[in-house]
Amino acid sequence: MSTTILQAINGDIPPEIKLKSRDPLMSGIPDGILAIIAPVIAYWSYSTVFHLVDVYELAEKYRIHPSEEEQLRNKVPLHRVVQDVIVQHIIQIIAASILYLFEPVPVTGDELYHMWTWKQFLPWLPASLIYYGYNYGVSIIKFLVAIFIVDTWQYWLHKTMHQHPKLYRWFHSRHHQLYVPYAYGALFNNPVEGFLLDTLGTGIAALVTGLSQREATFMYVFATMKTIDDHCGYAFPWDPFQIIFPNNSVYHDIHHQNWGIKSNFSQPFFIIWDKINGTEYHFIEEYKKTQKQITFKKYREFLDNKQKKKQ
Repeated sequence: MSTTILQAINGDIPPEIKLKSRDPLMSGIPDGILAIIAPVIAYWSYSTVFHLVDVYELAEKYRIHPSEEEQLRNKVPLHRVVQDVIVQHIIQIIAASILYLFEPVPVTGDELYHMWTWKQFLPWLPASLIYYGYNYGVSIIKFLVAIFIVDTWQYWLHKTMHQHPKLYRWFHSRHHQLYVPYAYGALFNNPVEGFLLDTLGTGIAALVTGLSQREATFMYVFATMKTIDDHCGYAFPWDPFQIIFPNNSVYHDIHHQNWGIKSNFSQPFFIIWDKINGTEYHFIEEYKKTQKQITFKKYREFLDNKQKKKQ
């Protein structure tokens, strides 16, 4: 932040507005297009990382379920999961592209004027605080409101799918063919449910909060990666998503089990609606301890087998 900017914010005369098209964040790719393709790229890239961890057995110590359990209990093969996710991404890209056609071209050149206006209403506020509040604080607030909207939208729609047998059978039962979740299956849904739950939910959150194309890109990518992490099948002690958010891979894994399917409807960020409505599974800590014991036992077997192969 330069002295010139501070002087303009503190000045008696409003800064001149000189609007022009904003340069894209990535050269050659409009911000609106980036918002469409970035979450798709993030999905396949982040999921592939977990897939490689699975294939090469790089983190057996942190598996929630043994690998053989994944193969025995899941009712759908990997290629079918990948096909369905591709369909959902095609629908997502089409819907986002239609919305992009009606979005105004991003412009810049009026930021100093708006910061100066803030200063007129809040003369006691330091110009530096106004600068950071305008450029970063507003975006953070909009992001937090947006993820609350996403949580609210997904909780009630998700819960409704479970409470009405026909809706569950027609739509949501497909996702629950994965009793042992893994990363590629994060968006394994019926296309109608995928559109309503994920595409429409995040789109409404972006529109209601007035996210810019760049802010929307960050929110879409963040939500995508969080959803993948919830389905990754691992309980990592150093994973930021699993540390910050109580709604993590273990919490959501409970919902995929036969005995936990009527609980833990919250997704993808916080568990406030589960707590308010009493739908949180009451024995989460006991489940974590049990799974750790199973994982530890299987991990010892994995190490023993690995040692035998070397010998």
